[in-house]
Amino acid sequence: MVGVRGLISSSLDGARGTLRFSATHLAAIFVFLVTAGLAFALGGIGPSDASAQAQGARYEGVATCAGSTCHGRAEGNGAVVRQDEIATWQEPSSASGAHSRAYAVLAGARGKQIAQTLGLGAATSAPACLGCHATFAPQDQRGARFHVSDGVGCESCHGPSGGWLALHYAKPATHASNIANGLTPLEHPQARARVCLDCHYGSTKTGQFVTHSMMAAGHPRISFELDLFSALQQHHDEDADYSDRKPRTDSVRLWAVGQAEGVRRATDMFARPDYAQRGLFPEFYFFDCHSCHRSITDGPARKLTFEANPERPIPFGNPPFNDENIIMLSAVARVLAPAEAGGFLDASRNFHRAMGDGRAASQEAALALRGKAMSLSDALAERASTGDDTFTVIATIAGEATRTRFTDYAGSVQAVMAVDTLLNALVREGRVTVGAAAGIRTSINRAYAAVATPNSYSPGDFRSALGQAAGAIGALR
Repeated sequence: MVGVRGLISSSLDGARGTLRFSATHLAAIFVFLVTAGLAFALGGIGPSDASAQAQGARYEGVATCAGSTCHGRAEGNGAVVRQDEIATWQEPSSASGAHSRAYAVLAGARGKQIAQTLGLGAATSAPACLGCHATFAPQDQRGARFHVSDGVGCESCHGPSGGWLALHYAKPATHASNIANGLTPLEHPQARARVCLDCHYGSTKTGQFVTHSMMAAGHPRISFELDLFSALQQHHDEDADYSDRKPRTDSVRLWAVGQAEGVRRATDMFARPDYAQRGLFPEFYFFDCHSCHRSITDGPARKLTFEANPERPIPFGNPPFNDENIIMLSAVARVLAPAEAGGFLDASRNFHRAMGDGRAASQEAALALRGKAMSLSDALAERASTGDDTFTVIATIAGEATRTRFTDYAGSVQAVMAVDTLLNALVREGRVTVGAAAGIRTSINRAYAAVATPNSYSPGDFRSALGQAAGAIGALR
């Protein structure tokens, strides 16, 4: 397990308004990146509207996007799009190229070990791996230039291009017409989150669910935060032309919707018996890894290796559901959707409590919590944020009502990523200067150091460090 020491050390490039990350911090981010909508009924996790329209469309492959007059230039200087998107996607040493490297890692030592342990054969041809380490394309929908070895290509995110490739650059084309022809509307936070979560949490599609067995065999723990990962994978400029066609990114809204959709996806998957159970045992993927994976000693005096969580009313000794997104969504709901915050918090408590009452009760509670998360996702997607909102959300994450919930590693990682990505949003909005943000970096890095590795994690130390970082940001309000 690689921790998140120095996960982000970022500053803003004022000219482009995008995040830049130093090479020393990309190793930890890369581990997260390479490892990898929702219908209300349990019948299936449905695709977004755009992908629903594109069902049956062909996947034409990365090569079809790489022409020198389109997206294949070595440097970006296009009037409408940068035109160096393929080069950015292929970047061999930065997080922006992680998707293109996703297939190649299957042939590495780790990929071979995992596949051998699980009896999958070659990882490079195993359906259990290719669902996320390559573009998920049914055999009968692959065009002549489609190659699995491309890894996670353009169409993994933008949708199969057979319906819109030849039309999207023509003079009469608009963004709306491209979407009508099957392009995925990634500018919409919910659509983007659902695409990303297919691999960065899991789905019912073949090869898009990382089981506890896979992690036991060596697969990294899945972790995801929509705004941060979007920044790492941004291959475009949000310039005047972009604004003419699409709304500019609202980082707070993107982050908040990502948290809501994360809860929605987790509870949806957990409510499905064929995913939540592994024979006699539950599927431990859904639970907080480090609530069980702690040092164990045997001695005459008890030494607790965990801290009770006030919002997890579960029987003593039970492993808790991984509630990292639930914690974050509870915090942001209090600020941006207060009318729904209480109901969501009650549903989350009921969900944890139901874990002690058996499978049927926990499934029913999961569906109820999913409904609350869906409602919050819709509300947050419709609400534009302000700089004051951002300051308040940061303060709420580190405030008394939330920080007592940081008793485990996964939730604490989400919290420090959130504070960092929201600080960057304040810089982009001009509410905090680049110089002031750099001055806060010491406090942010102290919080990252507190979650550097799972084995060294201390809840008290983390809460103190997070409070200092949030306090330093709040002082700039």
